[in-house]
Amino acid sequence: MTQTVSELEFTQNLSEHRKTAQERAAILANPGFGDYFTDHTAIVDYRTDTEGNGTWSNARIEPYGPISLDPAAAVLHYGQEIFEGLKAYKHADGSVWTFRPEANAARLNRSAERLALPQLPEQVFLDAIRGIVAADREWIPSRDGESLYLRPFMIATEAFLGVRPAREVSFRVIASPAGNYFGGELKPVSIWISHNYARAGRGGTGAAKCGGNYAASLAAQMEAEAHGCKQVLFLDPFNDDAVEELGGMNVFFVFKDGRLVTPALTGTILEGVTRMSVIALAKDRGLDVQERKITLTEWRDGIASGEITEVFACGTAAVITPIGLLKDETESIGSADAKAGDVAMGIREQLLGIQTGVLEDTHGWLTRLA
Repeated sequence: MTQTVSELEFTQNLSEHRKTAQERAAILANPGFGDYFTDHTAIVDYRTDTEGNGTWSNARIEPYGPISLDPAAAVLHYGQEIFEGLKAYKHADGSVWTFRPEANAARLNRSAERLALPQLPEQVFLDAIRGIVAADREWIPSRDGESLYLRPFMIATEAFLGVRPAREVSFRVIASPAGNYFGGELKPVSIWISHNYARAGRGGTGAAKCGGNYAASLAAQMEAEAHGCKQVLFLDPFNDDAVEELGGMNVFFVFKDGRLVTPALTGTILEGVTRMSVIALAKDRGLDVQERKITLTEWRDGIASGEITEVFACGTAAVITPIGLLKDETESIGSADAKAGDVAMGIREQLLGIQTGVLEDTHGWLTRLA
């Protein structure tokens, strides 16, 4: 099968029913995370002809609203879908920037390959996020730590019940004003150890950003919340209880001798864009960054001996969040009263400083959107 992309220019069909300035102001005063959505969406269609040639076409900005799908659409029956997450930040001069969007576009295509979806040209990805930011620029919050969260996603829309890759697909981008992911003041969170559930398996979709992985994490997440924890930790029980990742974030360990350790990417762990960035910034700081197997036993013993001085999680939504307590029904590791560590907070401040334009972007990670 070959794939082409026609000359795509996003047409605009702007909403006649935008929220008023007063309605937007009320939302932006307390945006939360993922609770409210802007007035528009970016859309691009994909279709394969009878000879197996696929084309992206009909790029457009439309009013935000329900998606009309046939009840037999492949996404509803076989879960053929993927998504991404990135943020748009308003800088002090009023310009709007995003952080490493090319990495998100590349990961979307890696996920697409695994889920048998078509490859999306990087330029189409970038033009889509530019289009929605241009249409909904007034939705971007401007207080410290706030941003406009962008959610690109691709779904199989063809109506059929045969088990094969869909020949019709829709790529879309929606946007949501975002505050602090966990809400309130940033402080170390408590994490529940999942012994009953797995997020992904060898040869599965763990390295892809697809909804099925997150659906598989929800039962464990509910278990965590029932025990007073914000997130759940997944282990590999067939590999000495090796640490994998949280329900939606990667994990890092700070050792007192200057090492920064994170689980190696083995195909069951999502390669986070924030993870990549933390590694680069840590190396800039002279830390010995190691991507390797780290087990629950090493975590337990390292906290007890003082060898591990900090543990933190990272992801696009939460940026960096310190971990204070790890627990299950039989033990507790660390303390719920632990303070955020200097390494985690230092890298967090640097990362946010780059993203918001306060600090120099020496790595060339920022892309201007407006």
